[in-house]
Amino acid sequence: MFIQRDPVGPGQESVWDYPRPPRLEPCASHIQIFFAQTLIADTRRALRALETSHPPTYYLPPDDVQMGYFQRSAGESYCEFKGAAIYYTLSVGTQRAEAVAWAYPRPTSGFESITNYLAFFAEPLDGCFVDGERVVPQPGGFYGGWITSKVVGPFKGNPGSRGW
Repeated sequence: MFIQRDPVGPGQESVWDYPRPPRLEPCASHIQIFFAQTLIADTRRALRALETSHPPTYYLPPDDVQMGYFQRSAGESYCEFKGAAIYYTLSVGTQRAEAVAWAYPRPTSGFESITNYLAFFAEPLDGCFVDGERVVPQPGGFYGGWITSKVVGPFKGNPGSRGW
């Protein structure tokens, strides 16, 4: 299958240069997440998961997340690389975002560094920011990657990408 890659400009990365299986790397970028006019997470200690055709997924240490706003959600999912994920619902006042975050309590070998770190679906949140830039959610509603001006696709989740 031929994929027409988006052109890469100065300071950008192509998701088509990311590996499969994914790679984790430390990320010193300033990550902030807001919900219900409340700062939910604020860190410079995230880990980025980089996987072919996906924008980066950011995993945040629980010490940098306001965990008092989260409750464990029902259900789990399974990643062929990272193992079984659990989900969290976010509640601030009367506002709720169901299963908005996920974590791996017992990730598979090679992914131990994200044990209990949280990743977030950007769509239901008021704003997710990387170094002050508001992210765009990965298309398709299933994946949790964050698109910024520093990453180019095309991205898994767009129409016609199911077989990638």
